[in-house]
Amino acid sequence: MRRTRRDRKGMALLTVLLMVTVMAAIAVALLDDVRFSTRRASNLASVGQAQWYALGAEALARKRIERLIRQAGSVTPTEPDWNGRPFAFPVEAGQITAVVRDGQACFNLNSVVSGIEGAYVVRPRGAEQLVALGRALGVDEGRMRAVAEALTDWIDSDQTPLPRGAETAAYAGRETPLRTPGALLLEAGELRLIRGVDAEVYGRLRPFVCALPTPDLSPINPNTLSVDDAPLLVMLSEGRLNPARARAAIAARPRGGWRDIGAFWSQPALAEATPASEVYDQLTLTTRYFAFRSDVDFAGARVTRTALFRTFPDGRVETVVHRWTADR
Repeated sequence: MRRTRRDRKGMALLTVLLMVTVMAAIAVALLDDVRFSTRRASNLASVGQAQWYALGAEALARKRIERLIRQAGSVTPTEPDWNGRPFAFPVEAGQITAVVRDGQACFNLNSVVSGIEGAYVVRPRGAEQLVALGRALGVDEGRMRAVAEALTDWIDSDQTPLPRGAETAAYAGRETPLRTPGALLLEAGELRLIRGVDAEVYGRLRPFVCALPTPDLSPINPNTLSVDDAPLLVMLSEGRLNPARARAAIAARPRGGWRDIGAFWSQPALAEATPASEVYDQLTLTTRYFAFRSDVDFAGARVTRTALFRTFPDGRVETVVHRWTADR
């Protein structure tokens, strides 16, 4: 009898200890959940605040661009030095870094066609300029012609492929089948979808190409070019200008920039690249597209915001595209 009572007491004690152990385990799990939830909430709060800082930097950039355009007249000023210069703003627990640069100092990928939405047709001049740019960057001419025609077929409004091009049927066999959209590219990264564009070709072209919201030929402002942008002048000449002369023409820019396009084209370095009237007009002293990027570090969170602004002579600034990622 006494042994039975002792056994029962022992079993009761074991039961209590087991319950305590289980409850302790549950408490630890709940505490971990609380810690995780708290940490997650803190991270979300940090990301949210960082995004607000990025939006604030974008709004400030718009105001600065509006002021610049109102001062510009027909020539966008290069002073103060705004093009590509990073501005850092310290904030509590972090920093905002913002950069504004000329958003049209690039080959406009959409210029391989002309026309209006729903009626885009091939533009030979734009395609030839893309080929010339690729050649200047070391890409084989035959390969570049295939890329130019495939890009044209991607954007144009018909389903008839060019001799080296690629319409919808050419993409049907991919692991993820694609349909050519018959519309302008929204961002330069779409170039990676085009047949013939591999990592090597894309890596060479990407620093010099963009996707403006128009099929117009690339509007290049010589006042915002650096000598590293010499391939863009080679592009305009469709290969007639060698890179050394292109760099010399850019380096000859007077203090404060060119005030007349004719003076730029009349440089001895450009004597061998007399442009057609259509190409002559591609050079402009007015920047209408501005690219913006902000990087925000705040309390352990990192946020990137990019945007493309289009400006108008009356000083209005319109956001063409914006995203929470870096341009790639």
